[in-house]
Amino acid sequence: MDMIYAISDLHLSLDGNKPMEVFGDGWKNYLDAVEASWESLVQPTDTVLLAGDLSWAMKLDRAKADFDFLTRMKGEKVIVRGNHDYWWSSYNKVCLAVPSSVHPLQNNAYRLSQENVVVCGSRGWLIADEKSADEDKKIYARELIRMEMALQDAQKLKQECDRLFVLTHYPPFGSHFEPTAMTALFEANGVDKVVYGHVHSKTSYHRLSYTLNGVEYILTSTDLRDHQLTPIE
Repeated sequence: MDMIYAISDLHLSLDGNKPMEVFGDGWKNYLDAVEASWESLVQPTDTVLLAGDLSWAMKLDRAKADFDFLTRMKGEKVIVRGNHDYWWSSYNKVCLAVPSSVHPLQNNAYRLSQENVVVCGSRGWLIADEKSADEDKKIYARELIRMEMALQDAQKLKQECDRLFVLTHYPPFGSHFEPTAMTALFEANGVDKVVYGHVHSKTSYHRLSYTLNGVEYILTSTDLRDHQLTPIE
C-alpha cells in the first residue's frame, strides 16, 4: 500500500554556505537522520510532502545541490514555498529547475499518484489581527486569496471519494489554535488534513497533531519531529 509522509524546514545548504549546526546541537548531523528516516520508510511509489523552507539558496541556480538531494531520495515529492525559500522565483522557472519527481505547488493543486488524494497548497502567512502591522495585514489578505485559488483548483481535480490535503508553510490558526479566516476556508472546502511547518519552538503553535472543526492539522518541522518523516496517510 502506497504511503504519504511529510517533513518541512530542511533548510538545506549542501553547497556549504549555511550549516544549520549554528542554531544548536539539535541540528548537528540532522541531515543524516533525515536521510536515514527517508531511506527506511519511503518506497519509490510513496509520496513525501515538504512544507516549505527547503533551501537556504538565494538564487535558483544556487539550489542545484539541494535539488540533487531530492533527486536521490525515493518517492514522489510535493513542495510548497516557505518564507526562507528566496530561490523560489517564478512558478514556471521553479517547475523547470526541479527534478521530474518533484511537483511544486503555488496556489494550485496536484493529484497524487496514490488513488483518491488531491493536495493543494500556498505559502500562507502569519495570522493577522488588529495588532498586526498594516503590511502583514495586506500580505495575509493576499495569501487568503491565493489559498482560495488553490482550493478552487483542487475542487476541479477532486473526484468522488477523494481526500483533500493542504500543504502550507505557516500555521493557519492563531497562536493558541484559535479559528481564523484561513481555517474557515479549509472547512468550507471539505479539507481533510493540513500539513504545515515554520514552527521551531515548543510554545505557541506547538502541537504535532491537532484537530479543529473536523480538520486535522499536522506540524512537520524537522527539528520538532527529531528529523524523522511523519506518516500522513
